[in-house]
Amino acid sequence: MSVTYSDILAAADRLSGVAHRTPVITSNTVNQKTGAQVFFKCENFQRSGSFKFRGAYNAMAQLTDEQRKRGVIAYSSGNHGQALALAGQILDVPVTIVMPNDAPAVKKAATESYEAEVIFYNRAFEKREEVARSIADDRGLTLIPPFDFAPVIAGQGTAAKELIEEVGELDVLLVCCGGGGLLSGCAIATDTLAPNCQIIGVEPKRADDATRSFYSKTLQRIDNPNTIADGARTASLGELTFPLILQYVDEMVTVSEVALLRTLFFVWERLKIVIEPTGVLAATALLEGIVSFPDAKVGVIISGGNVDLKEVGKLFTKANTREKASQRRPLAPELS
Repeated sequence: MSVTYSDILAAADRLSGVAHRTPVITSNTVNQKTGAQVFFKCENFQRSGSFKFRGAYNAMAQLTDEQRKRGVIAYSSGNHGQALALAGQILDVPVTIVMPNDAPAVKKAATESYEAEVIFYNRAFEKREEVARSIADDRGLTLIPPFDFAPVIAGQGTAAKELIEEVGELDVLLVCCGGGGLLSGCAIATDTLAPNCQIIGVEPKRADDATRSFYSKTLQRIDNPNTIADGARTASLGELTFPLILQYVDEMVTVSEVALLRTLFFVWERLKIVIEPTGVLAATALLEGIVSFPDAKVGVIISGGNVDLKEVGKLFTKANTREKASQRRPLAPELS
């Protein structure tokens, strides 16, 4: 089952009055730095702290009464789990989340705070899909995947719909990519509302499966990629998101860990908003000059803000260490 703009319109109706219509912010500093007119769609201000609430609620709102009674299950590194747990709390649906035992503590705590049952697994030895499906079969739960699911993709597409409705047609839209749910949904919405807009997906170099898949036209996979952008650690695109990205996306680019950290702190300091590493992927491609669009009207999706504040000091230390190392010698291959 594919996804169309009509599905996104239906999702917007379901989300109306439930999801936040997140703010769009601008920065003179960013505009001067890039030579473009840049609009940041701030999904870090969405309920549960990321765009994931859009897809999670849209999917759960379409369950039958029997499915709601039995409950749902999902696998998630954090944000989808939090979003589904909150949607379940709103709709009175029991939620179980299969989460890696090394997920950020803030995401674990938030998921549990929404009254979801959290079952941990070891990503080094177990596959989350298999763990979740086994539990779903045993308990009769409905599985709601984090990205490769039509109602989820349609819900995520409402972020781009809102952005374009607020600022008008864009020349370029930059969107982060993990499993491709947000990128697919936003690309479908943009294709209808701003058909001349160029859609660019951004992912970490250490987790470049989507980029390699896009250019090779063959689905690529990377198991447990080592990147601070934990929301982009998905092994591959999905059966739905891969063809949608091939159809609607114009370009895929990657960013290094050093660039990601540098942009993360730039955004914290200059835009005065708290975001997580995954949330700054799209902005990194623009602010680091990996893509450049002088005089263009550019949209950037900031996907989430669920950063563990206790880990911020470590990120600062890591960023400073890598920045000094890069000034002394060429970047090591894994950081290039």
